[in-house]
Amino acid sequence: MKALKVIAYTFKNCALDEVGSLVLEKDERPARLKALKEKFNFGELFYISTCNRVEFVFTSEKELDSAYTKKIIKFLFPHFTPEQHDYYSVNAAMYTGTSALEHLMRISCSLESLVVGEKEILAQIREMYEECRDWGLTGDFFRLVMNRVVKASKEVYTNTRISDKPVSVASLACRMLRMHNVGFDAKFLIIGAGETVQLLTKYLQKHNLKDCVIFNRTLSKAQVLADEIGAKALPLEELKNYRDGFDVILTCTGATEPVITPEIYQGLVNGSTGKKVIVDLAIPNDTAPEVIEQFSPAFISLEQIQDIASRNLEERKGELVFAERIIEENIQEFIPILKQRRVELAMREVPEKIKEIKTKAIESVFANEINSLDENSREVLEKVLNYVEKKYISVPMVMAKEILMQQK
Repeated sequence: MKALKVIAYTFKNCALDEVGSLVLEKDERPARLKALKEKFNFGELFYISTCNRVEFVFTSEKELDSAYTKKIIKFLFPHFTPEQHDYYSVNAAMYTGTSALEHLMRISCSLESLVVGEKEILAQIREMYEECRDWGLTGDFFRLVMNRVVKASKEVYTNTRISDKPVSVASLACRMLRMHNVGFDAKFLIIGAGETVQLLTKYLQKHNLKDCVIFNRTLSKAQVLADEIGAKALPLEELKNYRDGFDVILTCTGATEPVITPEIYQGLVNGSTGKKVIVDLAIPNDTAPEVIEQFSPAFISLEQIQDIASRNLEERKGELVFAERIIEENIQEFIPILKQRRVELAMREVPEKIKEIKTKAIESVFANEINSLDENSREVLEKVLNYVEKKYISVPMVMAKEILMQQK
C-alpha cells in the first residue's frame, strides 16, 4: 500500500481557475500520461479531472513531497512560469498508502465534493480510470483498488441517506412544481436563456417537458436553447403581446426592473381562471410584488429553493459519520485481500517450477533407474509423482493464506 500515491488539486486547496489550468486536453491525455509514467517510472497511473478537481493517482517507491510534486508539474507543464511551478508544488494535497486509498473512497462517495451526496462523481472517476486502463497505464493493483473504491461508494449511497434529498436548484424547482401538482405536460413560458435556465429546461426535458415557449432579449440565444429542447423562441418584447396561454412561468434574467408587471401578467393570463405558477430564479426578482398581491399565483422564488437546499445539505452532512464508518470498514477488509493477491501473484510460477523439477527428475537425474523399471512400476511411479505435484502446488498457497488470516 505504501506505493500508492495521490497528488490532488481541488477547490479546497487552489483557486478554481488554477485547477482548470491543470486539465489535460482529452486528445492529448494518452500520450502525455504515458510520457509521465515512463519519465518517473510509475508502476501504474491514472488521472482524474472534474469541474473542480484534478488529481494524479500513481504507484511509486519514491517519497511524495513538494519537491517531487514540482518535478512532475514541471514535466507536464513546462510552459508554466516559475511562480506557477512553485504554486502547484506548495498547494498540492498529497496522500500516501492507506490515506491515499481513503481519499479515493471519499471523493468517489462525494464526501469531498462541493455538493455532498451528488452521485455523478463516482461515474466520472470510473470512466477516467477505464480510459487509463484502456491506454495501458494501469494494472492489477489499480484494478483491485478501483473495485474496492466502487464497492465502498455503492455501500455509502445505498446504506446512508447522504444523497436522499436534492440540493440543486434544478431538482428542487422541479420537486416544488410537483408539490403544486404541475405535470410536465403543462405549458411553460420561459423568460431568459442563461445558464440557470439552460440547466433547468434540460432537467425538465428529461421529465418530458413538451409545451414550451422561450423569450429572451437576444433572440439567437433563445433559439439555440429552443432548438435543443424542441421549443419555440420569441424576442422578449413579444411577451407583452403573447396571448396563447400558460400554466407555468419560469423566469431568470439579469434585469434590474421587473419583467413581469401586472399589465403583462394580466395579458398573459388573458381571462384564464386555471391555476398558475411562477418560478422566479432571478435576483432581484423578475416578478413585480404587485403581481403576487393582485393575482395570487403560486410563487416559487430562488430564496425559497436555497433555503430548502441549505437544510437538505445539513441533513446530508449528518450522514457523514455513517459514510466514514463504511469507508473505514472497507479499508480494513481490503488490506488482507491485497496481501493475499500479492501472495497469489508471487506463487504464479510455482506450478511451472514444480513441473520443471519433475521433468528433469524423470528425463535426466533418474532416467536410467526409471527406464530399468517394468511398465507397471513406471505407471505407479508416474501416478505418485503426479499426486505429489498437485499436492505440493496447493500447500504453499494454503499456508500463505493461513498466515495472512492470523495477521488480520
